Amino acid sequence: MPEQRARTYHRNRVASTFSDEIGAMLEGELSDPRIAESYVTDVVLAPGGKSARVFVAVHGSEAEEESTLEGLMAARAFIRSTLRDRMGVRHVPDLTFAIDRSERMTGRMDELLARTRKRERKREEKSANPVQPAVTQPAEPQP
Repeated sequence: MPEQRARTYHRNRVASTFSDEIGAMLEGELSDPRIAESYVTDVVLAPGGKSARVFVAVHGSEAEEESTLEGLMAARAFIRSTLRDRMGVRHVPDLTFAIDRSERMTGRMDELLARTRKRERKREEKSANPVQPAVTQPAEPQP
């Protein structure tokens, strides 16, 4: 049975609000030194509304990503209580945080595709202009 449109619309609005509010917290309200410069890329709310996964992109190395993830997991209760106060709702879903590496993957894929295109262009140039073997003069006989 398909899900009702109103329910999907509500879940998307709630996820968008969570994204905005958690993003505002990341910009300056969380004072944990483990949390590096980061932003929320997506919030996926479970169909029942009991849990939500927050995807966060971190500017920095993998070590900074790991420390940011640890800091966010430690601040999870504070984030939930702040969301409850700001949104004026009774229930805020359990939050889990995940590092979003899609930008890095996209950059790497673009790099690989550019290499492939470059190789194809070189092959096309070689096939269009085949190299003519050099004509050698026969050696003169020795007396």
